[in-house]
Amino acid sequence: MQPDEITEILNRPISQELLARDLTRLAYVAKDGTPRTVPIAFTWNGTQIILCTLPNAPKLHALRANPMVALTIDTEVHPPKILLLRGRAELEVVEGIPEEYLVMNGAYRMTPEQRVEWEAEVRSLYDSMVRIRVTPTWVKLIDFETTLPSAVEELVRQRAERAGA
Repeated sequence: MQPDEITEILNRPISQELLARDLTRLAYVAKDGTPRTVPIAFTWNGTQIILCTLPNAPKLHALRANPMVALTIDTEVHPPKILLLRGRAELEVVEGIPEEYLVMNGAYRMTPEQRVEWEAEVRSLYDSMVRIRVTPTWVKLIDFETTLPSAVEELVRQRAERAGA
């Protein structure tokens, strides 16, 4: 997929709505060769998906061995809106708490007092974190109105061909 195609899809209003959400599903291949999918908070910086995790998270060993990942960001309503992304995870150890971690967790409903307590607890617990940057190399937006899963698109095309025959 060409970079301009990726940019065009990610700049669509529905994609921007999905990129403003606070939870994605990260898929990767574990060290034992089996697939894993984990929900994880994220933020979009305009060019990359940013995730943060603890230095002892099992997913980091797997991502160092095989940095290729897939992400899904979706809604819980019908028809669903789904943004699928693929890319390569780049890992960076950060002393203290990455600013992105505080931003991505800012969407949770907390009173100002709860937020102060939460941030103090996080800062007292984590000496460092790992920032995971994923630059999309492939994307697909599915909204079931203007875009469909590729298998459904194929069925629609076949039906049209039969009707035209």
